[in-house]
Amino acid sequence: MGSLFDVTGKTALVTGGATGIGAMITEGLVRAGCRVFIASRKADVLVPFAERMNEIVPGAVVSVKADLSSEEGTENLVQAIRQGTDHVDILINNSGASWGADFDDFPRSGWDKVLGLNVTALADLTRAMMPLLESRASSDTPSRVINLGSIMGTRATPSVTNSVGAYSYTVSKGAVHHLTRLFSNELAPRHVTVNAIAPGPFPSRMMAFATDEQEKREALAKNIPLGRIGEADDVVGTVIWLCSRAGAYITGAIIPLDGGMSASS
Repeated sequence: MGSLFDVTGKTALVTGGATGIGAMITEGLVRAGCRVFIASRKADVLVPFAERMNEIVPGAVVSVKADLSSEEGTENLVQAIRQGTDHVDILINNSGASWGADFDDFPRSGWDKVLGLNVTALADLTRAMMPLLESRASSDTPSRVINLGSIMGTRATPSVTNSVGAYSYTVSKGAVHHLTRLFSNELAPRHVTVNAIAPGPFPSRMMAFATDEQEKREALAKNIPLGRIGEADDVVGTVIWLCSRAGAYITGAIIPLDGGMSASS
C-alpha cells in the first residue's frame, strides 16, 4: 500500500508556492520526497520560504521569481525551469488573484486583472509546460496537472461570508473548473491528467479577513457541515493522492475540498 501513494523522486512546479495553500502543497510534496520548483512575484516571501523548506530537505526546493500576468513572464518561468530540469511530473496551478467590491462599484480592472491571472495565465502556462510534462509521461505513469479552483466557482454567491462581492474571482474559478475538463480531454492522449481541487475556506492571505482570528474562524466554521476550516493535511493528502499511482486513472475531476459546503443547502 505504501507504493500506491508514493511520489518519491517526482519533480513538481507549484505556482504561488510560498504562501497560503500553495505553501501547504509545497511543504507536503517536499516531505513526500519530491523536488519542487516554486514561483512567485514576491522575492521577499519566496526566498525565505524556500530556505525554510531546504532546511527540512536540503536542495529540495528551487525558487523562481516570476510574474505570470504577462506572456513574457510565463515564458521566462518556463525557461528557468528548463535550466534546472529536463522534465516535470507535476504542475500545480495555484497562483491567483481576487478583487472585492460592491456590485455598483466593481471596476472593469477588477475583471481584467483577475481573469487574466486566474484563467489566461493558467492556460498559457499549462500549454508552455507541455514539453516538460510529456518528457517522462506514459500511460501507466501520466504526468499530473492540478488546478486550484474554489467552492466559489460552484455556487452562485459572490463570497463565502457577508463581505463585499468577489464577482470576478467566482467567475474565474468557474472558468478554471471548465478549463480543467476541456484540458483533461485534450491532454489525455498525451499521458497527462488534469484535475481541479475546489477548496472551501483555508487559512491564507486571501482569506485572512475571515480566518486570521480564532473568533472569526469559529464563526466561519458554523457554516461548514464538518464544523471547521481546512487544514494543511487536507489539501496535501488530496494532492498526494492525485499525484501518486492511486490517482493515475482520475482526470477531468473537480474535487470539492470544503468540509461538505458544496453539498449543503
